[in-house]
Amino acid sequence: MEPWGSELHGRIDEHELESDVLRGNPLRDPHRRPLSVYVPPGYDDDTERRYPSIYAIQGLTGQLDMWRNRAPFRRNFPELADELFAAQQAPPAILVYVDCWTSIGGSQFLDSPGTGRYHTYLCDEVVPWMDEHYRTLAAPEHRGISGKSSGGYGAMVTPMLRPDLFGGLATHAGDALFENCYLPEFRETTRALRDDYEGSYERFWEDFRSRPAFARDSDHVLLDSWCMAACYSADEDGTVRLPFDTATGELIQEVWERWLEKDPIRMVPRYADALRGLRAIYIDAGNRDEWYLDLGAEAFRRALADVGVTDVFIEIFDATHMGIEYRYPVGVKYLAERLSPQ
Repeated sequence: MEPWGSELHGRIDEHELESDVLRGNPLRDPHRRPLSVYVPPGYDDDTERRYPSIYAIQGLTGQLDMWRNRAPFRRNFPELADELFAAQQAPPAILVYVDCWTSIGGSQFLDSPGTGRYHTYLCDEVVPWMDEHYRTLAAPEHRGISGKSSGGYGAMVTPMLRPDLFGGLATHAGDALFENCYLPEFRETTRALRDDYEGSYERFWEDFRSRPAFARDSDHVLLDSWCMAACYSADEDGTVRLPFDTATGELIQEVWERWLEKDPIRMVPRYADALRGLRAIYIDAGNRDEWYLDLGAEAFRRALADVGVTDVFIEIFDATHMGIEYRYPVGVKYLAERLSPQ
C-alpha cells in the first residue's frame, strides 16, 4: 500500500472543547481547543466493550492538525497507529490527540502563570470529557499518556503529578536532564539577543511575528529559551524570569533552580510512590539526538531504578531528534498491552 491517501480502518472524530481553565489565559490564546479522538476498528460493532485510552501530546510548536503531516514516503502517526490496530498487533485502544499549544510555542503541559493552566486542562477537563463521551475504561490502570520531545516531557511528569488519572507513560526523546538539553542554548540565545536585537526579547518577538517564522537561524533557540522560562520560572504575576543574564549568559542560580525542580530526573525521588504504582513505563531516544536527550533517557531510567522502579522498557536507537514518528506506534503498542484488562 502506498503511504499517501490511506484510508483508516478505525476513525478519527474531531471535536472542539470550550475550556473554563484556559479562559482569560495570560497569552490570550484561544480557550476553545480542538480535540481529535481515534477509535479502533470494531469500536462501533460491540457497543458494550470498553477500551484503554492513550493520550497523545505534541512537541514544542506542535499544533493538533500537524499530526496529519506526512513526510515523503512515510505514513503519519495516526495512519501508523491505525495500521497497528488493524493488523491486531496490539490490543485495541482509544487515542486522544490533545491540543496544548500556545502562541509562544507550547506549555510543557504544566500550569504556569506565564502561559496558562494546561496541566489542569488536560487532567481535569479533557480526561473527564473523554470518559463521559467515549467507552473508555475510566481508571488510571487503563489510561496512559505518550509524547515526543516536549510531549515526552509532559508524558513523564503528568503521571507523577496525577497518578490518580494515569497508569502508564511512553516518552520519546523527552526533555530531561536540563543541564544537557537546555543550558547549552543559553549562550546562543545571549549572542543572538546581543547581535540582532540589542539585548531585547521584546524586539525579538516584534521581529519574529512580523515575518515568516524560523526564517532566521537563531529563531529556535530564542523561542525555546523564552518558552521554557514562561513554563518553568514565571512569577505569580506572569513575569517571565530567564535563568541567565542576557548580556553574558551567566546563570542566575535561583531562577535555574526553579527549572531544575521541574526536571523529570530531579522529580523522580519526590514522586517515587506515584512512579512505583505505574503499570507501564516506555522510554526511547535516538543516539544522535541534537539535544542529547538519549542521555536524559538513560538518566531517567537510572533515577527510576534508584527508587526501585525497574520494570521499564528503554531503547536507544539509531536516529536524531527528527523524523522518529515511526517509533510512536512502538510506544502505543507497549502501553496498549500493559493497560488493557488482563
